Amino acid sequence: MTAASLDGRRFAAVANVGGEVTADTIFEYHERAGEVWATYGGGAVVRGFIVGTRAGDTLDIRYVQLNNEGETSGGHCVTAIHELPDGRLRLDEKWEWESRPGSGTSVVEELAP
Repeated sequence: MTAASLDGRRFAAVANVGGEVTADTIFEYHERAGEVWATYGGGAVVRGFIVGTRAGDTLDIRYVQLNNEGETSGGHCVTAIHELPDGRLRLDEKWEWESRPGSGTSVVEELAP
C-alpha cells in the first residue's frame, strides 16, 4: 500500500547525521502526478528548494540551499516514505552533497496538524 500524498504536508527533522538541517528546519511539500517539490528553511538553513519525482513510496530528489554563512550547496537524496501509526508521514533520507564532500542520513516527520 502506497503512503498518502505529500501535498500540503509540513515536516521537521527528528534525526540528522552530518547536514545543516536541524529540528528548526521546516519543510513544506507539494506533490502532483509523480512530481514532488518543497521549500524549507530554519536553523542553519536560510532558504532551500527541493525538486524531484515519486515512484511508489520512494522519492528521488535534488536539493539546493543557502545557509546562515551565505554559502550555497546542493545535492541528491533518495527518500523512503513511511506512514506512522497516527497517520502522519515519516521520510527516511539518504543524501549526498554534490557541491562539496559529504553524505549522511536524515529522518523528518510530519508536523501534527
